[in-house]
Amino acid sequence: MLSARNIYKSYGKLPILKGVDLEVNRGEIVSIVGASGAGKSTLLHIIGSLALPDQGTVVINGVEINNLSPKKLSEFRNKNIGFIFQFHHLLPEFSALENVCMPAFIAKKGKKESEIKAEETLEMLGLSHRLHHKPSELSGGEQQRVAVARALINNPSIILADEPSGNLDSDNAQALNQLFIELRDKLNQTFIIVTHNEDLALISDRSIHMKDGKIVNGEQLTEHISNGTAVE
Repeated sequence: MLSARNIYKSYGKLPILKGVDLEVNRGEIVSIVGASGAGKSTLLHIIGSLALPDQGTVVINGVEINNLSPKKLSEFRNKNIGFIFQFHHLLPEFSALENVCMPAFIAKKGKKESEIKAEETLEMLGLSHRLHHKPSELSGGEQQRVAVARALINNPSIILADEPSGNLDSDNAQALNQLFIELRDKLNQTFIIVTHNEDLALISDRSIHMKDGKIVNGEQLTEHISNGTAVE
């Protein structure tokens, strides 16, 4: 479903990614863990086409996204990739319903169709009573669920989450972790999650550890987690 091959990325003379290979199957929850500066977020941004690799290829659903024109890449991203960030990035002047509709509007879907889908998605996430509340009127956990609904609105092939529980308390973080599992089970949704949350790493279908711009193997990951060093 997703294949990233031989990914290299540098900023100036500083190498960030040093030949990363990653395969993800449909319906998997894959977490990427490692110390700050290991290259986790850079890899996620390249997979999500928010940054281009210096070398290597990213293929999603058989489409090599590196070869798309900027316009086609933007369209592909909007329809096939959902994003969840640590700080939500909800538009403060709009309601929860309107925020969720934004990707659908960008995809030029009709207002009524978009609002119906947004309502259904927010209801599925337990927010049917908060449709017309603005972000400032929502709790941190509710804001993150709105962000999840926004990521889901266009039925993306894959959702990329960068520290999604990093701004939540432990109870809301645990609820978000469980939500990802439910969405995987109910919708066969695929997730790649960069996280420092050890609980989320442990309940994922696979956990990948990055160190110094490379992916290290599962035995090393198990050792890092058991020693408490995967979360830094």
